[in-house]
Amino acid sequence: MKFNKKIPILAMLFIGLMSSCSSETESLEFEEANLISKQSKSLILPVNLRVAGNFAILSKSGITNVSPSVITGNVGTSPITGAALLLTCPQVTGNIYTVDAAGPLPCKITNATGLTTAVFDMQTAYTDAAGRSNPGYLNEGAGIIGGLMLKPGLHKWTSTLLIPTDIELDGGEDDVWIFQVAGTLTMSSAVRMNLSGGAQAKNIFWQVSGAVTLGTTSHFEGNILGATSIAVQTGATINGRLLAQTAVTLQMNTVTVPVKIPEEAFR
Repeated sequence: MKFNKKIPILAMLFIGLMSSCSSETESLEFEEANLISKQSKSLILPVNLRVAGNFAILSKSGITNVSPSVITGNVGTSPITGAALLLTCPQVTGNIYTVDAAGPLPCKITNATGLTTAVFDMQTAYTDAAGRSNPGYLNEGAGIIGGLMLKPGLHKWTSTLLIPTDIELDGGEDDVWIFQVAGTLTMSSAVRMNLSGGAQAKNIFWQVSGAVTLGTTSHFEGNILGATSIAVQTGATINGRLLAQTAVTLQMNTVTVPVKIPEEAFR
C-alpha cells in the first residue's frame, strides 16, 4: 500500500522534470533562433566591384561639372566619347580615362578596352547587389530614414528612399551594409551621413534603381551603384564612389574614393 501511494508522487516529479527540460529546450531554441536572426542581418559579403573599384567616378553617358570640383581617384566614361567628360585635369588627383582621343588634355588616357571591362564589372556589381535576398531590414522608416541608426546587413526598400535629416551607420571595420532601393534616392540639403564604431565607406553599397540626388552641401558615405543618373548638387561631398549606368552631374563637389588605388591597378 505504501508503495502504491508513492507512485503518484513519483509521476508528478517526473512530469515536473520533463516540463522543466522542455522549457529549457524551448528557451535554448529561441536564443539560437534569435542569434541566427541577428547573424543573418549582419554577416553578408561585400559587393565585388572588380575593375570598377579602381574608379571614384564611372559613367556610361557622360560626366558634367560646374567648376571647381575636387576628385581623388580615377574617372572614366564609356561607351560615350571623351567629349562628354567635362572635368579638367587640375580637378582630378588620379587618372582620367576615355575611349577615344577626345577628353581633357593633357592628362586624359585612352583605354577603350579597360573601360569596357570596368563598365561590365560595374553592371555585374549592380546585379549582385540587387540580387541579394532575405533582407534583415525591410522598408525601415517607411522609406523616410532621417534620424535613424542603421546597423550592418541587407536593407531593402520597395519604393523610394528619402534622407531628410542626419543618419548614422554604426558597426565594425569589417561590417558590410548593402542598401537596395527600388525607386529614387534623395538626400536633402545639408544632411550628413555619419559613420561610427569603425564603419568604413568601402564596405557600404547603395544599389538604386531610380535616380540619385544628393542635396546641396550634404555629405554621403559609400559606393553608389546607380541604374540611372547620379546628380550631386552644389557643395556636396562624397566619401565613396559614383558608379552610374547613365550620367553623373557635379557642381563644385568633393569626391574621395575610400581606398587608395595604385596607379598600376588599371591600365
